[in-house]
Amino acid sequence: MSHAVTVTDADFESVVEQNAGLTVVDFWATWCAPCRMIAPVLEQLAEEYAGKARVAKLDVDSNVRTASRFQVRSIPTLLFFKNGKVVDQVIGAVPKQQLEMKFKEHAA
Repeated sequence: MSHAVTVTDADFESVVEQNAGLTVVDFWATWCAPCRMIAPVLEQLAEEYAGKARVAKLDVDSNVRTASRFQVRSIPTLLFFKNGKVVDQVIGAVPKQQLEMKFKEHAA
């Protein structure tokens, strides 16, 4: 079962920007090998931080408006939203420990 939610241009505001608490948005694409590499790590973190953080995935090929709005130029890009505002970002496929540190920092 997937713990990450899929977001689109149409529902990004209601799912991410109007969410109280931490939402981590994974800007990705199906053809992106580094995106596929970190996907299982994000699933694990979504499960481990259930109730403390929400993980959302946005396909940049299908949702160009939102990706452009947040100036996503490289994928994977993870944007950390706290109470609807961007508070941090991670670009590229990074080790789980590095992502976990960001989750801990912002989910507190």
